[in-house]
Amino acid sequence: MKEKLIRKGASFFLEDVPAREVFTPEDFNEEHQMIITTTERFVKNEVTPNIEKLEHKDWELSRKLMLQAGELGLLGAEIEEQYGGSQMDMITALLIVEHCSAAGSFGLTLNDHTGIGSEPLIYFGNKAQKEKYLPFIARGEKIGAYALTEPGAGTDAMSIKTTAVLSPDGKYYKLDGTKQFVTNGGFADIIFTYAKVGGDKMTAFILERGFGGISTGAEEKKMGLRGSSTCTIFLDGAKVPVENVLFEIGRGHAVAFNILDMGRFKLAAGSVGVAKLALENAVKYSKERVQFNKPICQFGLIKHKIAEMATRIYIAESMVYRTGGLVDAILETVDRNADDAGRRAAKSISEYAIECSINKVYASEMLSYVADEAVQMYGGYGFIEEYPAERIYRDNRVFRIFEGTNEINRVIISGWLMRKGLKNEIPLFTEAENVKDKLSTMKPLSPGANESCLEYQHKLVDRAKKIFVFLCGTAAQKYGMAIEEQQEVLGLLADIAQEVYAMESGLLRAFKSIESVGVEQSKTKTDMVQLYVNDAMLKVGNYARHLLAAMESGDTLKSQLDMLGKALQFIPVNGVQIRRDIANRIIEAEKYTCCQ
Repeated sequence: MKEKLIRKGASFFLEDVPAREVFTPEDFNEEHQMIITTTERFVKNEVTPNIEKLEHKDWELSRKLMLQAGELGLLGAEIEEQYGGSQMDMITALLIVEHCSAAGSFGLTLNDHTGIGSEPLIYFGNKAQKEKYLPFIARGEKIGAYALTEPGAGTDAMSIKTTAVLSPDGKYYKLDGTKQFVTNGGFADIIFTYAKVGGDKMTAFILERGFGGISTGAEEKKMGLRGSSTCTIFLDGAKVPVENVLFEIGRGHAVAFNILDMGRFKLAAGSVGVAKLALENAVKYSKERVQFNKPICQFGLIKHKIAEMATRIYIAESMVYRTGGLVDAILETVDRNADDAGRRAAKSISEYAIECSINKVYASEMLSYVADEAVQMYGGYGFIEEYPAERIYRDNRVFRIFEGTNEINRVIISGWLMRKGLKNEIPLFTEAENVKDKLSTMKPLSPGANESCLEYQHKLVDRAKKIFVFLCGTAAQKYGMAIEEQQEVLGLLADIAQEVYAMESGLLRAFKSIESVGVEQSKTKTDMVQLYVNDAMLKVGNYARHLLAAMESGDTLKSQLDMLGKALQFIPVNGVQIRRDIANRIIEAEKYTCCQ
C-alpha cells in the first residue's frame, strides 16, 4: 500500500497542493454509501414522523430513538470494537453527522452524544473507564453529555470556577459549581465535566447521574432546537470516585481543547447537511409557487439565490471532507493497540486545529446565509411555523455560537497560525519575506488563450495565498507578540484565510473530478469554482485593504495599496450567466447537486 503524505497543519498556505491528495465526496467507498443510506432511512422512517412530539420535549421518545440508532451502529463509529463500537474512519463519523441533520433537534441529541458526549472517554479514557462506560454509550443505553460552560466562563474555558476537593480518605473528589447550557443535560446518564483541583489545576471528570450532589435545573426556553434538552447542572458536593478522573490532574484543558477541535469540524458537516435540506425545500417550493403566471424559480433573482446557495454548499462540503481526509491520514499513523492510542489520536487531530476552526466558521456562516435565503424564497410563508424554512432558520442560528463562538475561532485561526510561524513549524515568515520582495513586481492576472480548464482560477488562488502570507508577515512585524490584542486585525486575517481554504478546496475537488470523468461531466463543479473564486477574490481584496489601512498610514499605506491593487486585479467572469446555468441544474434536480 502506498504511504500517504502527511501535510503539516496550515501548510497549504505555503504549498501548491496536488488535487490527487485531497479527499472529496466523490471518493466515498461502499461502506460510506451504506452509512449514508442507513442514516437517511433511519431519519426518514423513525425521526421525521415524530418531529412534533420531539419538539415538545418527549425525552422518553428521544431515548427510544437513541436505542434504535445504537442498534443500527450510528452511535459507535468512533468507538473501538472491543468496547462495542465499529471504529470506522473519520469520514464515516462526518457522514453520520451530516445526514442526521435532517432530524432537526434530535440530530443535535444524537450528534452531541456521539461527539463531545463520548469523545472525551474515547480519546482520553483508560481501559477500565472505557470498559465500564463505552459499551452502554455505543448501544444508546446510556446517554452522554458535556458540561464545560459556566455562567461566568464560556469562551474563556480556563476561567471556570467549579472546584474539586479530594476527600480525607483519598477515595473521591467533591465537586462544587454550576454548569450551564448542557445539551442532553435533562436526561444524560454520563456527564463529562471540568473542575479545578487545588485552586488552579483544571481537570476532567466522568460523572454518573446517580452520584450524590448532582441536580438539574429547568429546561431552557430556546429560540430553536426546542426538541433537544438544554439545562443547567448543579454540583453541590458531588461525590466523584478518584477512578473517574479523566486523563491526568491538571490536564483537563488538553481534553477540552482537543475535543473542541473535533467538535468544530463535525459541526461544519452538520451545517452542510442542514443547508442541503434548506435548499431542497426552497427549490421545490419555488417550482410550486406561481406569481405573474409562472413559477418563481424562473425569475432571475430567484435563480441568483439558488445558484449562490448551491455554490456555497459545494465549497463547504469540499472543505469538510478535505479536512476529514487529512484527519484520517494522520490517524493512520497512530498505533491503535497502544495503551495511549486515544491520546495520540487526539494530539494528531490537533495538528489541524486551524483547519477545524476554518471549517466551523465558514460552514456555520454558510448555513446562516442559506437558511436566511430559504426563508426569503418562501416569502411570507417562510415566517410561518407550518413551513420547514422557519424551523431551519431558528434551529441553526446557534451554530455560530456552538463549539466556541465564531469570533473566538477567528482569533484561533490567525493566532495559532502566527504561533506556528514563530515556532518555525511552518516557514510562514520566511515565505512572507520572499513574497514581500516580489510584491512590487506582481502584475494583474488575465486568462491565457491556451489555458486548461480552471487554470486561471488556480493562478488566482495562488495569488491570494501570497497576499495572505505577506499580510501575516506585515502584521507580525508591526505588532510582534502584542498582536493577540489586535483582534480586529486577527479577524480580518482569518477572513482571508478561510477564503483561501474555501477557494482551494473547491478548486482541487473540481480538478480531481476533471481528471476522473472529464470536463463536460464536471461542468457544475467548474461553474461553481469559477463563480466562487471570482467573488472570493473581491472579498480578499476588500479585507486586505482594510488590514493595511489599520496597520499603515501616509505614503507607506499608499504605496502598499498601489502594489496590492495591481496584484489583486483580475478579469471577472460572467457571474449572471454562470448563476443561471447552475440554478437551472439545481431546479431540474430539485435538490443540491454538483454533478453534471
